[in-house]
Amino acid sequence: MYLDKIVQSHREIASRDQRNLDDLVSQAGAMSPTRGFGDRLVRDSHEHLCVIAEIKRKSPSKGVLNAMLDAARIAALYEQGGASCLSVLTDEHFFSGSAEDLQVARASTSLPVIRKDFTVSEFDVVDARLMGADCVLLIAAALSDNELTRFHDLAVHIGLEVLVETHDEHELEQALTIGATIVGVNQRDLITFEVDHARAERMASLIPPTVIKVAESGVRNADDARRLRDAGYDAVLVGESIVTSSDPVAAVRDLMVV
Repeated sequence: MYLDKIVQSHREIASRDQRNLDDLVSQAGAMSPTRGFGDRLVRDSHEHLCVIAEIKRKSPSKGVLNAMLDAARIAALYEQGGASCLSVLTDEHFFSGSAEDLQVARASTSLPVIRKDFTVSEFDVVDARLMGADCVLLIAAALSDNELTRFHDLAVHIGLEVLVETHDEHELEQALTIGATIVGVNQRDLITFEVDHARAERMASLIPPTVIKVAESGVRNADDARRLRDAGYDAVLVGESIVTSSDPVAAVRDLMVV
């Protein structure tokens, strides 16, 4: 199972972190305000389905997607196409991402940015803020109830927004219990990595209207986007189909269905 292997690797790295967490939290808390990830999604979703455009060099299931990716250039193209926010992979070993990719992408646009990574410790949460992210990803399937609550509360405390990723009804209940204001539903099966398009449609009606709804994975074209918009989603988080496109501007624009 891809997730288990990746999370185990991240937990091993986190267990060796000897930094002083209190000092890092103080540094993070003193930073200037973030760009308002959720506010941007709420604003744009009144007009069209929002696109959270992902900067992603490779994946465990598909291999290399864009070996020559220029984070600054593609971020600017995504913004030109109308993306509401950026998502940047910072996992180095499995996705060839980096904190530098996030910083470069954010510096080249005015868009809010989520750090897309496998958050398994308080250090990961604080690092997201310190590297310049506006939002952090918490994957419910990778965390205990206690960790999900602690990491969510810490993120909010240091000024980060949180996208809680879920895969089924139980995880959705966990997300809502901790007060998540942005909830993602990943259409990709965690065991096979195959995409189940019915999952997001099934779960959309269970998410309260006050919560921002984000569909993740497997969004290939305008038809997929329209189906998710009709199901009630405010945004889609899209990586592969746009990062491999010969025209990222048009690829983003095509997904912004009304």
